[in-house]
Amino acid sequence: MVAHNQVVLPSPTGIYAHIVGWGMAVPDTVLTNQELEAIVETSDEWIRTRTGIAERRIAGERESTASLGLKAGRRALEVADVLPTDIDLIIVATSTPENIFPSTASLIQNWLGATKAGAFDLSAACSGFVYAVDMAAQSIRSGSIKVAVVIGAETMSRVMDWQDRGTCILFGDGAGAVVLKASEVEGGVLSAVLRSDGSGSDLLGIPTVGSGDLRNPDFATNGHKMHKMHMNGGEVFKFATRVIGESITQALDKANLNIEDVSLIVPHQANLRIIQAAARSLKVEPELFMSNVDRYGNTSAASIPIALCEAVQQGRIKPDDNIAFIGFGGGLTWASMVVKWTGSKVLERSNGGILRPQRRQFSYLLARWRANLRRFSKFLERVRPNRGRILRLRDKLDQLD
Repeated sequence: MVAHNQVVLPSPTGIYAHIVGWGMAVPDTVLTNQELEAIVETSDEWIRTRTGIAERRIAGERESTASLGLKAGRRALEVADVLPTDIDLIIVATSTPENIFPSTASLIQNWLGATKAGAFDLSAACSGFVYAVDMAAQSIRSGSIKVAVVIGAETMSRVMDWQDRGTCILFGDGAGAVVLKASEVEGGVLSAVLRSDGSGSDLLGIPTVGSGDLRNPDFATNGHKMHKMHMNGGEVFKFATRVIGESITQALDKANLNIEDVSLIVPHQANLRIIQAAARSLKVEPELFMSNVDRYGNTSAASIPIALCEAVQQGRIKPDDNIAFIGFGGGLTWASMVVKWTGSKVLERSNGGILRPQRRQFSYLLARWRANLRRFSKFLERVRPNRGRILRLRDKLDQLD
């Protein structure tokens, strides 16, 4: 089915952005459909029939968007055999950040010990991961950076209205990450199509600080709650089934490929019926689509990288395969991407590679000590004006990077 002799469109700079590492992290706590029956008026049969979902993961009290993203990022670095100090850029796609600011990406950057990396969050709802990968790939192809970590991380359970059975049955928590690296080897991210239609902004959202809902005299009766998700499920379903096939076709056209050249499509895991409708629209077998929505539900920006990791684990992606990503969600936004999978074959291993896992662990430990030392030095600023010794010690730690 797949043609591996396709000509890769040349990069203007001769630099290509390859996915060389991948990792995922999900909470241990599983919430089944049967358990949901005790929370809202629903049933396992009703949920399975309409969504394909059987269970989802729920973050514990000590888990957060940042902590899940950190775990996924570390696992991706292990696969890529990349040191934290080699990272130039960290992007976290999320709709449930730790704070409005500082960014979740900055927290992860600090915990990783990625002292030379820029970091920011990207908000494009369930399309966010594809948006973020394209931003990182563009930066790599331009020559401005060499290594980027892109993370999709969510704790959707914390923005659910658990009295709304139309939304709370759908969503779960988790994180997935990829490492992108510059290489002169052809392949990697071939094309991307990013789109938005803000006229549908009222169909799916989470009102928060500065929301227009606060100025709406009908806010008390429009069904919206501050900091809680609202969704017009029927309209979002129509939107998603319309844009998936169209967007993938556009991305394939930009990459000079046809649907017959694609080994696997990794879609946003929103609803099994949407995936099945997309297969019919593209006139392909449903098996061409990766699906794990039954076990994780909708994890928003984390769903594509989580599904990607499981597809690799299952052996569904091989070197030289053409794969496609498609995301869609609040905004309304949607985004598709075509990637020529090269995996680890573009990695340039150093002679000292045998010690790199230990060096990564040392970087994580160093980051923790640096954070503790900075907190201690700030304490001393309040109680002791002479802090030169602490500052010198902190400088020595910085020089170890």
